[in-house]
Amino acid sequence: MKFLFLFLVFFSLISCDAQPQKRAEKLLSTSTSAGKMDSSDAYWRKTLSPEAYAILRQRATERPHTGAYDQLWDKGVYQCLGCGLPLFYSNTKFDAGCGWPSFFQAIDSSRIRYLVDHELGYPRTEIRCARCDGHLGHVFDDGPPPTGLRYCLNSGALKFIPKHKDE
Repeated sequence: MKFLFLFLVFFSLISCDAQPQKRAEKLLSTSTSAGKMDSSDAYWRKTLSPEAYAILRQRATERPHTGAYDQLWDKGVYQCLGCGLPLFYSNTKFDAGCGWPSFFQAIDSSRIRYLVDHELGYPRTEIRCARCDGHLGHVFDDGPPPTGLRYCLNSGALKFIPKHKDE
């Protein structure tokens, strides 16, 4: 009986840890319409600012409440800073109170790469640009309807393109 109890506890722990990975695998698209970009480290160091390089290429995270887009509520499109791929519309942005720009839906999930990240000792789902493989942030299951997702992004990985008044 004791063995059965330990087995069930162990199995439930494994199941809990596997949930983010299952979600990442479900979201992960095997094909992308983004057109993969393969550039050298020298290219990225030359092209990006030191802060953008640290975020996009080395998976750094900007401090909360310091990014340019955390409290920007203008209408437009958020693109990957590395390659210009449009990733999120401003009408899917919401204030999660976490200190980073948060969105409940990507323009197209095939423009995002989903990877399991164990860097903090527990599984999270890292998100990267599908075209240039730049680190964007993470996606969590605590967002608002209709998706229940919170794409939590670094402002330093994004470029905002405002919507023109005539659009």
